[in-house]
Amino acid sequence: MRWPIFGDANGNATVEVAYRPAGKSAWSPALPLFRTHNEKLSPENRVSGGHLFAGSIVDLAPDTEYEIELRLQDPDGGTRIEKVEMRTAAVPRRPAPLRRLHVVPLAPGIEPGGTGTRDDPFRGLAVALARARPGDVLTLGAGTYAETPLVIGSSGTAEHPIVLEGTGDGSVILDGRGSPVLLDLRRRSDIWLDRLVLRNAEHLVRADLASRIVATRNRFLVQRRGFVAFGAAYRESVGFYIADNVFIGTTRWPRSAGIEEVYAINITGAGHVVAHNLIRNVGDGVHNGDNGRMSASDIHNNEIDVCTDDGIEIDYSDTNVRVFRNRITNCFAGISAQPVHGGPAYVFRNLIFNVQYSPFKLHNHTAGVLLFHNTSVTRGLPFSISPGSETVSDVVTRNNLFVGTSAPALRSTGRMIRCDFDNDGYEWPGGAFALWNGTTFASPADARASGALYARRGAWTMGPQRTFAGRFTTPENLERRYEPAFNDPRLGPQSRAIDRGVDLPNFNDRFTGRAPDLGCCERDEPLPRFGPRPEELAR
Repeated sequence: MRWPIFGDANGNATVEVAYRPAGKSAWSPALPLFRTHNEKLSPENRVSGGHLFAGSIVDLAPDTEYEIELRLQDPDGGTRIEKVEMRTAAVPRRPAPLRRLHVVPLAPGIEPGGTGTRDDPFRGLAVALARARPGDVLTLGAGTYAETPLVIGSSGTAEHPIVLEGTGDGSVILDGRGSPVLLDLRRRSDIWLDRLVLRNAEHLVRADLASRIVATRNRFLVQRRGFVAFGAAYRESVGFYIADNVFIGTTRWPRSAGIEEVYAINITGAGHVVAHNLIRNVGDGVHNGDNGRMSASDIHNNEIDVCTDDGIEIDYSDTNVRVFRNRITNCFAGISAQPVHGGPAYVFRNLIFNVQYSPFKLHNHTAGVLLFHNTSVTRGLPFSISPGSETVSDVVTRNNLFVGTSAPALRSTGRMIRCDFDNDGYEWPGGAFALWNGTTFASPADARASGALYARRGAWTMGPQRTFAGRFTTPENLERRYEPAFNDPRLGPQSRAIDRGVDLPNFNDRFTGRAPDLGCCERDEPLPRFGPRPEELAR
């Protein structure tokens, strides 16, 4: 949701949010909309003479109608209530094909051709793509398709996409033979890729300014970029669904070559979902970058292992980007937001382990990042915000758990402006607690007493009890690669993180005990599922 508000010169109005499934009687509260600041926003989001409020409701049922009530209140006088109906997106489901066409690899010495029937399949994928029309399913026979670049002659439609499907056993291979682009989907829409192996090209899929591209259960062997979609802002590229794929790159742990431009997924635009992928041995797992911007998109439940730069990068994002329930292991940095253009960007319930730099990269005058219920365990400082003399504005933290092996527990070298840190847990071996806006605080109590860092409850100190269950602990050596399964930060029975959280409506409603626990996981609950799902769970 985005709501431009005019007036309110002193900036004290609020917008409360409630929601319910259509036809139900009981309302549930959500977090209030987030107040952005014009000087931090992209030009098209600025509200001349007013403010933009924006926000998300999360963890809703797919393909469901909801009623939402927005209550604008200004202490200086005035209340306005707006009620809207909105429908959540559906998980893409392939419709029955109008035509099923059969394709076989182009053999040496054989001319392209065929009619696409089972008895006379298309010989070569290029000829099949040139003749495909909405509603066609191209069923690819086993073998290697080495024609490049592969270009689809037309788009599908939302009701009748064009589908390229493999066998699912790894025997259908699209090989770029070292070309710049393997599969070119630029400015196309409603194309589905399913159960293919893509390899040996600088860009395996190029989808700039495309919409409603679905990629499921493919294997991307990434030399430089896997799935790429540059150049879009809010409306130019919408509705990607990239789920249950495997992306394997060429980088190695530990990082030795600096930033390596090997990216699994590059996306810009809005309304995208990147979920349940396995991403390994790349520079950035999910990368936005400065060639376009991203809004209103979800990145969740991915298994990300070995990134020599960022596990997930939401740099240059605008409003309502949501990054949640990802497991990020063996990366230079966990999640990068440098910058977010005013936000809100919601980063919640992520598991981050063995990062060499920091769990969250808040550089480049970022603004509007909300960090809730994340757990980071690493060697070194628990939480380092090190953007030099840059500003860090409008960052909110609640109920996170930061564990490290040196002091201070919280260090910021940037100028922290309008930031609202509160009720996070820290575990470190002793020494100063925080460096904040040039001031060192010896303890969480000192930081709270000053009023400069905390205005409400302050921070929790973990220990001396064991924080985590099982064998999970800080890494012994940042240069060692740990198996992702080791990244299991569920709480031990005596942990001081239990019941220490504050209520965040809609973000931690289903807690057990007296109050929410700190960190990514409620005690006694199983971990989320990370990476590709069994097929029956992905529907």
